[in-house]
Amino acid sequence: MAERRMRGLRGLMRIKPEQAPEHSMDPWGSGDESIKQSVIDNAVYVNGRRVDSPLSLGGAIASLRSRPGAMAWIGLYRPEESELIKAAEEFGLHELAIEDAIVAHQRPKADRYGSTLFVVLRAAQYLDKPEKVEFGELHVFIGPDFVLTVRHSEAPDLSKVRSRMESDPDLLRQGPQAVLYAILDAVVDGYAPVVAGLQNDIDEIEVQVFGGDPAAPRRIYALSREVIEFQRATSPLVGMLDGFIAASPKYGVDAELQSYLRDVSDHAITVTERVSGFRQMLQDILIVNATLVSQAQNKEMAAQGDEVKKISAWAAILFAPTLVGTIYGMNFDHMPELHWALGYPLAIVLMGVVCGTLYLVFKRRDWL
Repeated sequence: MAERRMRGLRGLMRIKPEQAPEHSMDPWGSGDESIKQSVIDNAVYVNGRRVDSPLSLGGAIASLRSRPGAMAWIGLYRPEESELIKAAEEFGLHELAIEDAIVAHQRPKADRYGSTLFVVLRAAQYLDKPEKVEFGELHVFIGPDFVLTVRHSEAPDLSKVRSRMESDPDLLRQGPQAVLYAILDAVVDGYAPVVAGLQNDIDEIEVQVFGGDPAAPRRIYALSREVIEFQRATSPLVGMLDGFIAASPKYGVDAELQSYLRDVSDHAITVTERVSGFRQMLQDILIVNATLVSQAQNKEMAAQGDEVKKISAWAAILFAPTLVGTIYGMNFDHMPELHWALGYPLAIVLMGVVCGTLYLVFKRRDWL
């Protein structure tokens, strides 16, 4: 089994970008020469306290192996494939998990390969100036004596997580499971500003919609896409955390740490409920906007219809004298009443009566 895994890992190194469709999904490519050092922080801990800070991945592995009962926490940022392959060989990581970490753009999930747990998380942060949500991706490998974090974006800031854990040796002493809890807690807590930012955006959109802003539909659509993406990042966390809590006794997770995980789960549930509510609110706002636009169009069409009625009514009124005048203006020699003394007054009276009658009819029907 080990030999087959090693062959698989070496096969990953031989894959060229043009041979692997997945690489088209990687925004950073596989040959960025500017990224030479992807190790952000290496630390080896004994009894919850840092005892060594190796400068390289190999140094961290060697330091870990030389200290029984120690734990290594290795942080990588946009690592090259060769670094991940090296880590996989040293820690016995599964080739499928390594492939996911190389390709990135994975959905949040938790997969267990033997004694190693592979977790994918989607962090999020709200950017105030452009008023948009930026998503990051974090891959975490949890083993019996190591934690390997692979970041593909600026968020989340794991340096704060590490500082928090190092300030609490009793918690860090509980090992890799405690580090996983701290990372999950940081990611879920990072969703709170995003929820607040989205709520503010929705409030602004409501003002735009009822104010008749024509740019409102475009902003609703853009915000709906962000909410859907946010929902995809958060909704798997509830089931993932429930699974961690249910499996805690099996893997010897401390009771206090289990209570911490339940607290994170409660926060995740709150976030997912808020996000689901946002999605429904945006759908309702879009319906309201469509209704208001339709009402405005109907009013405009009604106003245009009133103008058409007025024009048509006056055209009909003016048509009556025009018709009489045209007939009696043809000057035929043999034409009734042409040489009658009362012909002209009668024509004038006829035109006035017809015009007055038409005016009263149109006025009664509110055409004038």
